[in-house]
Parts: sequence; C-alpha cells; structure tokens
Amino acid sequence: DVQLVESGGGSVQAGESLRLSCAASAATGGPFYMAYFRQAPGKEREGVATDNGVGTTYYDDSVKGRFTISQGPATNTVPLRMNDLKPEDSGVYYCAAAPYVTEAFREADFGDWGQVTQVTVS
Repeated sequence: DVQLVESGGGSVQAGESLRLSCAASAATGGPFYMAYFRQAPGKEREGVATDNGVGTTYYDDSVKGRFTISQGPATNTVPLRMNDLKPEDSGVYYCAAAPYVTEAFREADFGDWGQVTQVTVS
C-alpha cells in the first residue's frame, strides 16, 4: 500500500488560488494513477482531477480550465493547482492512488487514500 499525505488547502475569497499537494510515502514502482476527489457538505464525493502518470489528465467539467494536476516523472508528489476558485469548490478534498483504474473517477478502483484537507471559498 501507498501512504498518502496531503497538504495545502485553507480559506480564500472567490477568484483566488490554492495549491494542494499529495505526497506518497514511497516510490510507487511505476506509473500510478493519482487523483483528487472532493466532498461538499450534504453531497456525494466526486472526482475532480486524475493524472495517469504517463502524461494524460482528466478533469471534471466543473473545474476544467481552472484546476491543474501535474504528476511529474520520478516524483512522489502530485500537486493540484486551483485557480479562480468559486464557493462551489468548497469541501473536503482527498487524494487517491491506484496502479490502474477502469475509469478516471471510479472510486472503487482507488485503493489508497490520503487524509482530508479542507478548502473553503467565500
């Protein structure tokens, strides 16, 4: 298993930016799917962004053009840059990892999850 540690998050005004980071405890041993999910109060958890480790990224329509996930080669850290934040981006954010997924945001495929980090946009 891969231990994931998140950092970043916080409280900002609408239109501002935040950066989350997810660090894996050890080398994953190869290309790994790394993803961020989020959950707003009273809503189900949803996928935000996924990087397949070999240059392909996937984004939920609600964040396209504003969020960037960038899992670089030979690194155990995956940042999520969030620009032009909106109040509806608020929630707890999770990072997740898997050696392979059948769909970019299929939660059941992700076996390793980090602790939550709070993002609040007002």
